[in-house]
Amino acid sequence: MGSDLLLAFGLTLMAGLATGIGSMLAFFTRSTNTQFLSFALGFSAGVMIYVSMVEIFFKAKDSLVGAMGIEAGNWVTVASFFGGMLFIALIDRFIPKKANPHEVKKVEDMKKPQLGNGDPALLKMGTFAALAIAIHNFPEGIATFTSALQDPSLGIAIAVAIAIHNIPEGIAVSVPIYFATGDKKKAFKLSFLSGLSEPVGAIAAYLILMPFLNEVMFGVIFAGVAGIMVFISLDELLPAAKRYDEAHLSIYGVISGMMIMALSLLLFI
Repeated sequence: MGSDLLLAFGLTLMAGLATGIGSMLAFFTRSTNTQFLSFALGFSAGVMIYVSMVEIFFKAKDSLVGAMGIEAGNWVTVASFFGGMLFIALIDRFIPKKANPHEVKKVEDMKKPQLGNGDPALLKMGTFAALAIAIHNFPEGIATFTSALQDPSLGIAIAVAIAIHNIPEGIAVSVPIYFATGDKKKAFKLSFLSGLSEPVGAIAAYLILMPFLNEVMFGVIFAGVAGIMVFISLDELLPAAKRYDEAHLSIYGVISGMMIMALSLLLFI
């Protein structure tokens, strides 16, 4: 159990800190590789959708049906799945659009004039953008941790998918903070630290949920995790991939992600 916990925490930490990769891309590259990001975001969505609908949802259903019976178990599974969607949708709903870290930005935005450096209002807005991504990534940390704890191979796939989608988030957070402060180090630090909300989510899951973990609790959490990841894929990843103007590549990425996930489930589960 100890090694499983370390792996689950490690995967969650890795996924969260991928925001730092996005920050480095913003500061040290001349242009955005839109083809790569479009394909990668599609790939991440394909992994999340496939593993949620084919594996996680049915594991949750098996646990709930076994503990509660067929009718009640099926209803609770479906309610938990859409409850996960509602949970992440409410978080998105209360993040103002301008501060939402999923508003696509490009490395080229860093080359624009630094209007308003030192303006307290801009500094506040930039800091709020980092806080917004931290709030939004908290449930992703719960999803990665609980999945990895239950099944390490699933956890690895989910952690990689979330890490990929955190890279453009790092760009999206660094750009407004840099505009607000003119300080690349501060923009990188706040973007990097915002990713720590994912391991914080893992710690919260461990401290709050683990003591009560049984078949019913596991089923509810896992079905909720499936709903969260499907919502992230449909609401964030695929629209972001298309806004990078590589719509066909994003679909190829979705198909590739599903194929890789299907093969890994056949080979390792």
